[in-house]
Amino acid sequence: MTAVTVLLALLAALSNGSASVLQRRAAVQVQAQERERGEGRERERSEERDAERDAERGKGRDRGGGARRAVRRLARLLRRPYWLAGTALLALSSLLQAGALAVGSLSLVQPLLAAELLFTLAVGSVVFRRRPDPRTWLAFLALAGGLALFLLAAAPSPGRTTARPGDWLLGGGGALGAVVLLVLAARPTRGASRAALLGLASAVCFATTAALLKEAVGRLEHGPGAMFAHWSLYATGAAGLVAFLLLQGALGAGSLTASQPALTLGDALTSVVLGCVLFAETIHLGLSLLPEAIGIALIGAGSVGLAHSPSVGGEWDATETARSRSSTALPRTPRR
Repeated sequence: MTAVTVLLALLAALSNGSASVLQRRAAVQVQAQERERGEGRERERSEERDAERDAERGKGRDRGGGARRAVRRLARLLRRPYWLAGTALLALSSLLQAGALAVGSLSLVQPLLAAELLFTLAVGSVVFRRRPDPRTWLAFLALAGGLALFLLAAAPSPGRTTARPGDWLLGGGGALGAVVLLVLAARPTRGASRAALLGLASAVCFATTAALLKEAVGRLEHGPGAMFAHWSLYATGAAGLVAFLLLQGALGAGSLTASQPALTLGDALTSVVLGCVLFAETIHLGLSLLPEAIGIALIGAGSVGLAHSPSVGGEWDATETARSRSSTALPRTPRR
């Protein structure tokens, strides 16, 4: 049963990584199209004028303008084959993930999706026809290797198939609060920082979605009727929609090298916490704390290396046209 769980989780990781690459490609194409039409600058000037008038009138039209802009961008994305293909792969990934959660624990399935990092790099190198620089590869490998070491040492064990109602107040409420704080923190930022914060918010939502999905499929032991009659199935759809929208914001805000590690690793680590809180899944402590600490240190080192990687500012996952334009029209992400 463990082998089946691992296989399904890895296939889900491949589908997820490919979906992120394809949807990022579509976002880059839309951004390039907007620059070619001069819509970006014109909208900014128009919005500045509107904001000044609204400040005097107190009508707050800038919020409506932001909503209209988001709708226009989504309409353009819907006409992009890459975006549609990425959406289809996300749906396939959800089915594979549901199968894995039905036979395995949340603390095992979701962290295995960290393999999505390597799949993202491999597929992204093909789609964008440009390899990330060695520093980016090393940072990703440190992140993935650190997480793998942590999980091997922690050895998450299965718990209950469903959670107690009171536990959802703690786990669900904590996840909701974290998402709200991350979104608020992302609002004044731009570029890689915004992509990372929105990616992390999306990760918490995806982890919560996985926990709700596990709750729903856990009801199948009482028959399909019990699953469809329980609130968790419908909450899964709502949480998944929020996670999907946050993911689109992260993909549109900056490079995959900024959003993808936060998305994947945040999902895995949040899932371990939710697995313990909701389903009484356990991890090893005691002597295992040392390799677990080393794994966490590797994750931190990989994050720092990624933040200073030239690929974050160089937009490795952009088309040649977009890169050439961005080199003159857009400032590179400052290193800290």
